[in-house]
Amino acid sequence: MAALARISRQALSSVAPSSQAAFLHRALATEAAKAITPSPDRVKWDYRGQRKIIPLGQWLPKIAVDAFVAPNVVLAGQVTVNDGASVWPGSVLRGDLNKITVGFCSNVQERCVLHAAWSSPTGLPAETSIERFVTIGAYSLLRSCTIEPECIIGQHSILMEGSLVETHSILEAGSVVPPGRRIPTGELWAGNPAKFVRTLTHEETLEIPKLAVAINDLSKAYFQEYLPYSTVYLEVEKFKKSLGIEI
Repeated sequence: MAALARISRQALSSVAPSSQAAFLHRALATEAAKAITPSPDRVKWDYRGQRKIIPLGQWLPKIAVDAFVAPNVVLAGQVTVNDGASVWPGSVLRGDLNKITVGFCSNVQERCVLHAAWSSPTGLPAETSIERFVTIGAYSLLRSCTIEPECIIGQHSILMEGSLVETHSILEAGSVVPPGRRIPTGELWAGNPAKFVRTLTHEETLEIPKLAVAINDLSKAYFQEYLPYSTVYLEVEKFKKSLGIEI
């Protein structure tokens, strides 16, 4: 720093006063750049290598070949994503205590959290089961519940342990289903706690699987943009370069 100050005084004495400030700024920036050198021990993080599919003991998440699972989704333990299903960005499916199943052509939208307890206090099955043609709205929380075929769970809904949503039913956004509560078939429920609103019309029940199919079609556009097997291609390219093979 003493040498830098001496150089600055000498340079400023020969520079016009109007340009002294700009000259000093350039000199200080140059010396600072020379003084800051990256440490050889610095860790260079590669966030593309973050693990999303997490095996736990003997349990490894299973994903069907034509299922879409977004790159930043976390699947852990006893999780099964069946054919045509889709799990959208930011969701977490944690099957560390019990099974979680996403059925055919069902979808779990953004930022949902699915978990399963060891056992249910109601004595009902403790695993989380989502059957076919089910739509789970964004930011929903499901824990040890069962959702039968062709249902819609609105955004920000919460389904507690042992709850059951029977086929052809709809939960409005923000609904909270208490432990052990049963939503009968063909009904619309809403509120906290969820209460019966009305019976669905035949036309409304026909629209439920159509929504799931439409989201499945949309997921195919995303599916084509991602490789199905993580970033193995990076290792292949690195290996080819080490052998002198052109990529």
